[in-house]
Amino acid sequence: MMSGMSATDSFSTEPTLPRPRKVCNESRLKWEMEVCGEDFKKDMAHIEPQHWCNLTHFISEYHLFTHCTERKSLIVDCYWPNPLVESYIIRIHKHFFSNCTLEQVVWVDPPDDTLTILILIPVFLTLAMISLVVWCSKRSDILA
Repeated sequence: MMSGMSATDSFSTEPTLPRPRKVCNESRLKWEMEVCGEDFKKDMAHIEPQHWCNLTHFISEYHLFTHCTERKSLIVDCYWPNPLVESYIIRIHKHFFSNCTLEQVVWVDPPDDTLTILILIPVFLTLAMISLVVWCSKRSDILA
């Protein structure tokens, strides 16, 4: 026989109050974001501006920047990402990456000869397959 407490003895049936969440210190968060931003600016100063649009040249610096913003947000009891952090990241993007937009690709129709061939090939294949099915069905007595 087992000795011990029953389920009702070991657990309280009273609802527990959630732990009070500390309030996000937004003024300190702004300061901490500036610290992360200054570190990122120092890191980006070592990279030539013509390479700012190529992620392979600054991926580690950008990773450190985002990691810093996340860490600092949690230190000051703010969730991450939040609107304040997002607006700061957007400011950083506008400063460093505003000239990195790709030119819009303009789609052009292929030449008429190519277009005609691309349309006719599936049409003729479909007709050939239909003809083959009809021919085989008429000759089913010979093929069986």
